[in-house]
Amino acid sequence: PKLTRLNLNTVLVAVAWAWVEPEEGKFDFSLVDGLLAGARQNHQRVIFLWFGSWKNGLSSFAPAWVKTDQARFPRVQLISGKSVEILSPLSAATRDADTRAYVKFMEHLARVDSTRTTLMIQLQNEVGVLGDSRDRSAAANASFAAAVPSQLTAYLASHHADLSPALTKLWTDAGAKTSGTWTELFGASPATNELFMAWHYARFMGHMAAAGKAAYALPVFTNTWIVQPEDNGPGDYPSGGAQPLSLDVWKAGAPAIDLNCPDIYLPNFDDHVAAFHRPDNPLFVPESRGDSAGVANAFYAGGAHASLGYSPFGIDNTGRLLVLRPTPGSPQPTDLENLPLARGYAMLRDLSPLILRHQSAG
Repeated sequence: PKLTRLNLNTVLVAVAWAWVEPEEGKFDFSLVDGLLAGARQNHQRVIFLWFGSWKNGLSSFAPAWVKTDQARFPRVQLISGKSVEILSPLSAATRDADTRAYVKFMEHLARVDSTRTTLMIQLQNEVGVLGDSRDRSAAANASFAAAVPSQLTAYLASHHADLSPALTKLWTDAGAKTSGTWTELFGASPATNELFMAWHYARFMGHMAAAGKAAYALPVFTNTWIVQPEDNGPGDYPSGGAQPLSLDVWKAGAPAIDLNCPDIYLPNFDDHVAAFHRPDNPLFVPESRGDSAGVANAFYAGGAHASLGYSPFGIDNTGRLLVLRPTPGSPQPTDLENLPLARGYAMLRDLSPLILRHQSAG
């Protein structure tokens, strides 16, 4: 009801692997059914966020039976040799277990969502290695020392003119080779480590996306924790997510993923959306601010970049619709209809037929 009063039309809401498969092979989707029912009662649509192997880089939302079996489901290792709470994307066992649960979820949605209340799926959230630029486990080291997969090198060669400037520079500075190891193709740097991790996260998640679409063909997108001003390199931010540097690696490795999207709280919103909006990557902003600056962002994203939508984060706390980070315990506004977001979204609602008509006409 609160979202309806704010003139929003869609809610992004999490479904965690641990919540639907707390015991291996035993599934419970009653939470999903309740969310769909609540959305329909309030004339809302839903985008589900699948928090499976990773959320904000970490593996917090994997089930306990996955977390406690590190032999079967190996972790990322840092350069110190320490394992961390990040499931390794190089593990086929982890990929297959996460995929099985995700496909069960999508099969359930296909059965109960005949009215298409669900619009899209966000797969995982802000993936990448924290604390190092890449996984240093034995399996990862062996893969890093091997030849770059031909699927990626063929993509680089065929898309040479359209690659991102950052990736083009890295590749051409190393000689623009079409075969070789990761360091031979991209040089010895943390950026190369980031591309290596991007490939493995993309392959893992592209496998999941394709399997899920076979059960229920909804669009799938990712959410990227973008580089912050205080970050010195990959590992300060999650290394391997779909950054502007690695967008082409994600396109090559995960063709079943439709959109790679940024979450943006930084002031130079226009620069960040421009880096993600490409002919092969339509813009959607799944996480950003909801105050008056956020309303401006929403208008700009739709007007300048034909954005599919704009989602203010933490919408359950209406204090976020006045300031980006409200003081804990501060009173929340109750006059929801007169908040900047509600007024701006009312205008966008009324303009939507005109906006959509002109977007589709170019």
